[in-house]
Amino acid sequence: MTLLDALDYASVLVFALTGALAASRSQLDIVGFIFIACLTAVGGGTLRDAILNREVFWVADPLTLGVATAAAVTVFFTAHLLESRYRALLWFDAFALSVAVPAGVAVALAEGQGWPILLVMGIVTGCMGGLLRDVVCNEVPLILKQGELYATCALAGSLGAVVALALGLGQGLSLLVCAALVFTLRAGSIALGWRLPVYKSEPPSSGAPKR
Repeated sequence: MTLLDALDYASVLVFALTGALAASRSQLDIVGFIFIACLTAVGGGTLRDAILNREVFWVADPLTLGVATAAAVTVFFTAHLLESRYRALLWFDAFALSVAVPAGVAVALAEGQGWPILLVMGIVTGCMGGLLRDVVCNEVPLILKQGELYATCALAGSLGAVVALALGLGQGLSLLVCAALVFTLRAGSIALGWRLPVYKSEPPSSGAPKR
């Protein structure tokens, strides 16, 4: 198994767990669990591969769908044991993001793409599965919550990998830097409340024309 294969499997597994946890919050049946888990697990990687015009990873290796299905069934029978399923979802999602972003960077790198595409593929692979999960489950997507560090984490991690590669650190170490940056920023957002400033419109001063 190559490093790229390992990253894809790890991303599929953990994102599938978050999808199944979201399904449990929506009180879906076991088929719904499997659908949401698979959608979350392969959503980002599918879009990445389609954009890069390469064979979609789960079509080339259908076992990844089996991994996602197994994760969904496991959560279906065990989710009730968790004290806070939303908290568990957040932390699993943070770990999944820190795996998926390096996977996206690694695929773009293997395809011989330049640094702008490495950045975009890291963000797409990391963020799209969770976005699809939240939209389908009628939740406000984590990526769109006010000030939440999410896409920022993916961008920072991808940029860290690009800088590390430029410094000659090698692919493996560069991807490790990427994962560490993503998880540190996301964990800080969850545990410490790290946020970006958000736009706040100011009411016009009295007598000033409205725009």
